[in-house]
Amino acid sequence: MVVIGDLMTDAVARAFHPLARGSDTPASVIMYGGGSGANVAAWLAVEGTDTTLVGRRGSDITGRTREMELMGYGIDARMVMDPERPTGTCVVMITHRGDRTMLSDPGANAALQPEDLPRDVFGPDGHLHLSGYTLLNEGSRRAARAALRMARSTGMSISVDGGSHAPLERAGAEDFLEWTTDARLLFANKEQATVLTGREEAEAAAKVLIAWYPNVVIKLGDAGALWASRNRDDIIVLPAEPVEPSPGSIGAGDAFIAGFLPPWLAGKHPRDALASAQRLAARALHQPGARPDLG
Repeated sequence: MVVIGDLMTDAVARAFHPLARGSDTPASVIMYGGGSGANVAAWLAVEGTDTTLVGRRGSDITGRTREMELMGYGIDARMVMDPERPTGTCVVMITHRGDRTMLSDPGANAALQPEDLPRDVFGPDGHLHLSGYTLLNEGSRRAARAALRMARSTGMSISVDGGSHAPLERAGAEDFLEWTTDARLLFANKEQATVLTGREEAEAAAKVLIAWYPNVVIKLGDAGALWASRNRDDIIVLPAEPVEPSPGSIGAGDAFIAGFLPPWLAGKHPRDALASAQRLAARALHQPGARPDLG
């Protein structure tokens, strides 16, 4: 499995009271390894999949720490060191009610170039998963599109995710659909699916998206997830099991992707792949941070 995507530090700030605008609010602030691409790779690796992560980091201490973490998960980390830009950082603000807002500085991630892509990881026996953030960020878009072309030309299967609905909307639905036309599988949450199709209802959005992608998975949060294929008339919906999340949990959507891909690529029934994805997402919700807890 080859993942191309972002490596970040997540600064998770969880407020204990309503935000006191212009003043201080008591909070817990903890730093974790993050980045959607790195998170997917970490969950894949701890679940036993041989995983390579391709990306870019700063030459700072943070970048070295984040790369060492990747190796601790057993990931083949192909990180290019950027001498000018820092390692990316995402400030995750969690209100006392649990609402999450992200402030992202991609840092070195935004400078990923086509020449940073190692040719030896592309081949017919592999699968490429492209983090949507790499494609949505204008600075790394050329590298993302080059990776998609290399994967197609070498016979790899391809999946891509929608990143986040706000940058997806800024980039434009039509362009994103055109850039990712070679993907065999799209992952999106309900908000991203709405941006891409204009449909508020998930099943209606899925029916539009399978005109672009042979297979579509839409994550529905507490309501579960659905899978649709242009080769089948039925849409499979699997409810989520009730989970009481950890107050600082983030990245369940990345764990979901890592849980879905191996069984689906192995030819398992989509319902089984959805069940595996829900299981790993639930595990992510039970712990703080976006990566597997190795402790």
